[in-house]
Amino acid sequence: MVTIVLNYQPYDGSDITWNALRLADTLHKNGEDVNIFLMNDAVDLARDKSMKPQSYDYDLVDMLKKMYADGVKLQACGTCNARCGIFKNEPYFDENISSTMQILAEWVIKSDKVLTF
Repeated sequence: MVTIVLNYQPYDGSDITWNALRLADTLHKNGEDVNIFLMNDAVDLARDKSMKPQSYDYDLVDMLKKMYADGVKLQACGTCNARCGIFKNEPYFDENISSTMQILAEWVIKSDKVLTF
């Protein structure tokens, strides 16, 4: 099991989030169990209100939704929902992904590898 923790605003002008999602998708397609936990400003990735800027080639929210629908486990910090991101207090695209530090701790304990971006 691999747990990937994302921290940065999805559309921040870098490819950090895009590369993390590409890695997660590739690991999943290679048969790995993949967990993605969104913290800090990365929680905007789980909000429908986050729109792809024209300067980006890829819709990162759509990429995440497709991986989630394909079985990648996804959780987003519940506390960060109100504190972080451009769209503070906006709902996540699935209310079932709102999570806690306890869930992240359990994932970290069970994981073979933990990566942060």
